[in-house]
Amino acid sequence: MLEEKQLQKRTGNLVFKNAWDYDPAPESSGHIQLRETYDLFINGEFTAPEEGRYFATTNPASEQKIADVAEATKPDIDKAVQAARNAYNKTWGKLSGRERGKYIYRIARMLQERAREFAIIESMDGGKPIRESRDADIPLVAAYFFYYAGWADKLQYAVPGVEPKPYGVAGQIIPWNFPMLMAAWKIAPALATGNTVVIKSAETTPLTAYKLAEIIQDAGLPPGTVNIVSGAGETGAEIVNHPDIDKIAFTGSTDVGKLIQKSLAGTKKGYTLELGGKAANIVFEDAALDQAVEGIVNGIFFNQGHVCCAGSRLLVQEGVADKVYHKLKDRIETLIVGDPLDKNTDIGAINSKSQLERINHFIEKGLEEGGEMHQSSAEVPSNGYWCKPTLFRNVSQSHSIVQSEIFGPVLAIQTFRTPKEAVEKANNTPYGLSGGIWTDKGSKIFQMGQNLRAGVVWANTFNKFDPTSPFGGYKESGIGREGGLHGLLPYLKIN
Repeated sequence: MLEEKQLQKRTGNLVFKNAWDYDPAPESSGHIQLRETYDLFINGEFTAPEEGRYFATTNPASEQKIADVAEATKPDIDKAVQAARNAYNKTWGKLSGRERGKYIYRIARMLQERAREFAIIESMDGGKPIRESRDADIPLVAAYFFYYAGWADKLQYAVPGVEPKPYGVAGQIIPWNFPMLMAAWKIAPALATGNTVVIKSAETTPLTAYKLAEIIQDAGLPPGTVNIVSGAGETGAEIVNHPDIDKIAFTGSTDVGKLIQKSLAGTKKGYTLELGGKAANIVFEDAALDQAVEGIVNGIFFNQGHVCCAGSRLLVQEGVADKVYHKLKDRIETLIVGDPLDKNTDIGAINSKSQLERINHFIEKGLEEGGEMHQSSAEVPSNGYWCKPTLFRNVSQSHSIVQSEIFGPVLAIQTFRTPKEAVEKANNTPYGLSGGIWTDKGSKIFQMGQNLRAGVVWANTFNKFDPTSPFGGYKESGIGREGGLHGLLPYLKIN
């Protein structure tokens, strides 16, 4: 039953704090099919790992094991790469663009048909709220496959005047924050351009990648076209350093990206690196403040901050700084932290124990460095990995929580007086992945957007994606672009 609680008064205004309790509304998981053990997907078949290694993947909301998953080692990577090479030379690489497009389109349709199952498994394995998985992640996954299916027979229009050729075998490594979406960003353009794939899922979120393997089987792709393996850093290193892989695509931390770049130096391998970010949401006095607050909350809290482009910094003009801060304080009090499969949940579980420890480390450091912290009063479950939405203000450019990527629901708030000062503060980090501008002046949007060193800039919104739009950053946020026409080019040799 809905139960009305005490209304609180502050400065003469009524503030709703936990005004309503909602009955649980869990998404049923009874219809999904999960195996107790997942083997590697190599040459069109699920294959036991050569060295017999397995690891457990757990539900971060309950700390309960979901399944055992195979860990790939060097012999497995050799088999996967050989399968991909054979498919490139004998089957997939021989198909016309039109035929490739049919297969990719079929994958997209199957993903739509099984969208609910994928969304539930994504939330179980990764901890994100079902609303995020159901309404954003999985629909976008299908949309990216549809989009690149359309490009498969039109590559001559992507690079007019030349005859583009695929690299061959693409080695791909994806992170835990958007397992299916990152897989789509990498697999779909690789297939559209005629490459074959060896892709490694993150060790904490491998399940939807193996569910995708089932769809690849059902879609009838030639064996070896897409090979899916799992494991930690050593497995990824085997892919990066394999001599018969022609192109590397990596999404993950900046530190690992730098190691990969060093490993590839002097080789002929192509590569794209989509790395870290520390995005700034810039709110001007003339912005629609309630709309801005919702955009800020969407940009950092609804996704637990588990997004490389999360708006983890807020730059707000001095004249409205206190007003925006109090609106944010009130808004985060309404956010529900809890079971990711509950449709009422706004903020789910942190992906892993180690990630939660990293977040708490930065929160403690923020306090040690003199920041003023406010956390919501939300109740969190006793089991699992949880972090309440957290605000920090009275922080400077030198504070760790302003400079470092935290990957958690922690927002650092600073103020500015002039547009020039806002640009200087926004650009003053090692990263340059994304940013947001909130104002009712179109001219101000264009002026700010031209000066921000960010690959993606949203205006009066945040964290919106479209398959036709490229994504990528500057500085330590990576090299190359994914999505849109630009996402095709890293998989093509253009002479």
